[in-house]
Amino acid sequence: MSRITVLHENSAWVEPLRAAFAELGLPYDEWFLNEGTIAFDRAPPEGVYYNRMSASSHTRGHRYAPELTHGVLNWLEAYERRVVNTSRALYLELSKLAQYAALERAGVRTPRTVAAVGRDHVLTAAREFGPGPWILKPNRGGKGLGVQLFQSLDAMTDYLDGPGADEEAPIDGVWLIQEYIRPNEPFITRCEFVGGDFLYAVRVDTSDGFELCPADACNIENAFCPADAPKPNKFTIVTDFDDPILARYRRFLAENGIEIAGIEFITDARGEMYTYDVNTNTNYNAQAEAEAGVPLTGMRAVARFLGQELAKLRERLPMAAAE
Repeated sequence: MSRITVLHENSAWVEPLRAAFAELGLPYDEWFLNEGTIAFDRAPPEGVYYNRMSASSHTRGHRYAPELTHGVLNWLEAYERRVVNTSRALYLELSKLAQYAALERAGVRTPRTVAAVGRDHVLTAAREFGPGPWILKPNRGGKGLGVQLFQSLDAMTDYLDGPGADEEAPIDGVWLIQEYIRPNEPFITRCEFVGGDFLYAVRVDTSDGFELCPADACNIENAFCPADAPKPNKFTIVTDFDDPILARYRRFLAENGIEIAGIEFITDARGEMYTYDVNTNTNYNAQAEAEAGVPLTGMRAVARFLGQELAKLRERLPMAAAE
């Protein structure tokens, strides 16, 4: 019988999804894509394949997991299997520059950004960018790791010449120098989408820094991720969020093979929105969901959507193919 298969490299992040599958009685498998092979000469089994590969996989010792997953997704797509968050989605997950280009095409404003490879080129780019402050961040990030705010070129130079830059260097070698958007309040907003539809918005307190993965499991694997920090929780669900940006986000998702994602924006003192990150491996904060009393939690929404897609697939398939 055809099943749901979750492609991932982080078991802790899948635990809430496992619980949701069990609650809904959905058949599923997991494909842990750290190492392995791809039988490209054979057809993959029928089913619904959910890509949850993360840009931060290298921080867990899974350096080539995204590359392996890209091959798997190309294999699945070559045989026209049902893939949720396609190879295009993975490409955008791994490159903020690609994200910004796609967002701009969909009519979404992004911060002014310059890319640079090499310490001297980073400093030259910052100097030519204009007076600070600047944000320095990896092109391929994850959990906000490596994101730094600098008030001066001297401070950026000290950072690049110190051990921190080596430890947090972009895995693809590409640094992004970005204008600092001074917020009207110290928070960002994250819009969650499941099945291409808006689920809810989350306000995230940024007063303590940029590592803002909302997963409860982040507290297990990364002491600096405040996802499940003591109260007050940094994550607050906004139950009545409504803005024209949502229509542009839906357009962006549809144009890029993305069905499940969190999209983050910041609002400046003039009320202008700047979108700066798309996370196609989205996680949800159970404490915030419980406090808000949301009618449908993020992971249950994901599981329900995948179950609906599996049911549609089984209806289309001949009996022999579905089994």
